[in-house]
Amino acid sequence: MMDNLQIFIAGPRAISSLTSEIESRLYSIYEKGLRVLVGDADGIDTAVQKYFSQMGYRNVIVYASNGKARNNLGNWTVKAVPVHDNVRGFDFYAMKDKAMANVADYGFMIWNGKSKGTFNNIMNLLNRNKKVLVYSNPQNMFVCIDSFEKLEAVIGFCDKSTKTLIKKLR
Repeated sequence: MMDNLQIFIAGPRAISSLTSEIESRLYSIYEKGLRVLVGDADGIDTAVQKYFSQMGYRNVIVYASNGKARNNLGNWTVKAVPVHDNVRGFDFYAMKDKAMANVADYGFMIWNGKSKGTFNNIMNLLNRNKKVLVYSNPQNMFVCIDSFEKLEAVIGFCDKSTKTLIKKLR
């Protein structure tokens, strides 16, 4: 068991099902006994929770803003991430994502090429010198990103409006 290694898994709310390629990677995580850090949102967070719950996997921690988990399908430990009362919207949920990026050893992001939150997670991990395995849903391919130069290749797959948004986030 490598349960001391922690992997932050996330993706957009717009994707609610897992491909066989993603499930294969999740199964590898399960086999290795890695600790999974996952959020509580609908979409990929819930799909990943459902997968690990069905596997009976216990090495999962659900991160939730102020400890109020919207989804916790496996009744796992909830890590409460304090968020001030005046923080709303994107920034409210981004706090838990930053907390996961801080403690994770690396990331696994499922990305549709559009999600601001998922791109923000990739940036948070890279800014902490952590590798990120990105599954590009539109291209049905994996890209290992360990530098900002390699991130450029993934951005190349995005549509024009997403590229504009990404420039603002950087």
